[in-house]
Amino acid sequence: MLSTTIVTQQKADTSSASLSSVDKPRYTSKVLTLSSMNSRIREMEYAVRGAIPIRAEELRVQLQKAPGSLPFDKITPCNIGNPQQLEQKPLTFLRQVSALMEYTDLLKPEMIDTTRKLFPEDAIERARRNLGYVNSAVGAYTHSLGIQEIREDVARFIEERDGASGAVERVLDVLIAHDNVGIMIPIPQYPLYTATLTHMAGKAVPYYLQEDKDWGLSITDLKKALDEARANGTEVRALVVINPGNPTGGSLTAENIAEIVQFCEREHLVILADEVYQTNIYTETNPFVSFKKVVSELHSNAELFSFHSISKGMIGECGRRGGYYEA
Repeated sequence: MLSTTIVTQQKADTSSASLSSVDKPRYTSKVLTLSSMNSRIREMEYAVRGAIPIRAEELRVQLQKAPGSLPFDKITPCNIGNPQQLEQKPLTFLRQVSALMEYTDLLKPEMIDTTRKLFPEDAIERARRNLGYVNSAVGAYTHSLGIQEIREDVARFIEERDGASGAVERVLDVLIAHDNVGIMIPIPQYPLYTATLTHMAGKAVPYYLQEDKDWGLSITDLKKALDEARANGTEVRALVVINPGNPTGGSLTAENIAEIVQFCEREHLVILADEVYQTNIYTETNPFVSFKKVVSELHSNAELFSFHSISKGMIGECGRRGGYYEA
């Protein structure tokens, strides 16, 4: 309809010597500009970069243009969780199953002998099992909650071992009912939280991790940050804890987690436990302990969201996004 109107106007222009002011276009500026767009989108920063990575990129370009100009010949980016870029090999079983599910002709009777020369039998059987869940149509819609059998697999994993970005955003979206809601976030932190809070018009309430205590949390510091925010009129609703830490790499002790749970119970705060790196522990003294385990052992009535990812951690398929949360 719009293009028809424009063409009609053009024809009228060529057949008339002049147009009245009523007929002339009334709008000369664009509807969508940097000043007219949603200011929260303009202001949010998913700052995985920053000064150090920007400088590293400059040095990488320098090495490319002038080899030997620096006392090293390679830049290794460690500013984001990206295991495969750091030469962690992908799990071949996952790739094999995915390949068979995407190209189902490989499972047809006339092809199966050739397929068995290329793929192990367990991958073939897993692909057949998974295809059975979706009637051999991996590109078709599923139930809005996801594939029932896959959901049951996740539930069994949670039962056996207590457990991202999209899940975190959904939960924050539920919590931030108005622009005066505050969420406590750790410093240093992963920029997902500051960016999402800016986008959703929530307020970041920072608290600082204790580097000299294996990046643990001080209840005194938490209380101080909380009281200051509430004194300024902020309705603080939740506490984000990243454990194991990103970017610190720290792993909280069970005792510290218990203190945090009891603090949130007293202060009426929802706990958002980001636990996506639970298989990446580089300390012999502090093994991973889930918040759910501690909440259960304390018989606490604290409200808890546990986040886990199939993209990060041990598997490291960061470009293939997938995750879940338990409430």
